[in-house]
Amino acid sequence: MNRSLKWLAVLTTIGMLFVLLGGALVTKTDSGMGCGKSWPLCNGEFVPTDITPELVIELAHRLVSGSVGIMVLILSIGTWKAIGHIRETKFLSVLSFFFLVLQALIGAAAVVWGQSDFVLALHFGISLISFAAVLLLTMLIFEVDKKFQAEKLVIDKRMKFHIIGLSVYSYMVVYSGALVRHMNASLVCKDWPLCTNGGSFLPANIYEWVQMGHRAAAGFIFIWIAYVTYIAVKHYKHERVLYWGWIIAMVLVSLQVIAGALIIFTRLNLYIALGHAFFISVLFGVFSYFILLVSRSKKNAARVQNPKPVELSQATVK
Repeated sequence: MNRSLKWLAVLTTIGMLFVLLGGALVTKTDSGMGCGKSWPLCNGEFVPTDITPELVIELAHRLVSGSVGIMVLILSIGTWKAIGHIRETKFLSVLSFFFLVLQALIGAAAVVWGQSDFVLALHFGISLISFAAVLLLTMLIFEVDKKFQAEKLVIDKRMKFHIIGLSVYSYMVVYSGALVRHMNASLVCKDWPLCTNGGSFLPANIYEWVQMGHRAAAGFIFIWIAYVTYIAVKHYKHERVLYWGWIIAMVLVSLQVIAGALIIFTRLNLYIALGHAFFISVLFGVFSYFILLVSRSKKNAARVQNPKPVELSQATVK
């Protein structure tokens, strides 16, 4: 594989992480209007004169997103040409660039016209899809399947159910977490894991409901991943990609829960909050790779049941 393409893929994947974390930073520091109601210029100026911390954060996020967008476009074209024969390449190439442009347009619309918190919460999730697509392109370029012998992997119905279910559910958890940030509900509950601000067992207002809804969703995904990891460790030791993949997922979701609790105890420490966003981003990337394996499983099963004539002839000779 072309060495320069591999470098571009790695740098673009890292760049997409910076886009995700930059968006989270903008939200957590309330810098969304740092450039006023002006886009792509900042306060109507090409070179801003009235510099504020919010302006620096917002403008830096725009510059990073634009630069990474160009990298994603170049990567999409490069992979299309280099590994376009691989079934998923063209789809992922289009997906990565389309969703990155979409998140930029939603961000621009929020600046110029404003958006509800429920719409703005989609911003992080849309960027996450683009990141996952870029990550999968990078894994295809580095032929990770061959290193893990995943090209022969056949996934049974039980594991398919958990992979698809958790992938969809994790996206819902991401949305609920983004909604917490956009509604400024991160510290509405001063304790953890319950919310007993008024002494009542049930949340008292919409902000507490959103916060506790996210906590409940995060708690359930932790239990679900722990259960599937147990299944993988017990029954899938011979399938390295599933065995280690679920162990990694368990580590990431544990760090995610710990970071979520520390956000409350540290009263929204910025670094911990960004770590919270980082862990869920990587976890979604792991699930995206699992989805790729599920999409190939049926084809792999057919290949195992009906080997090519060449393989049969070789077996006969042996």
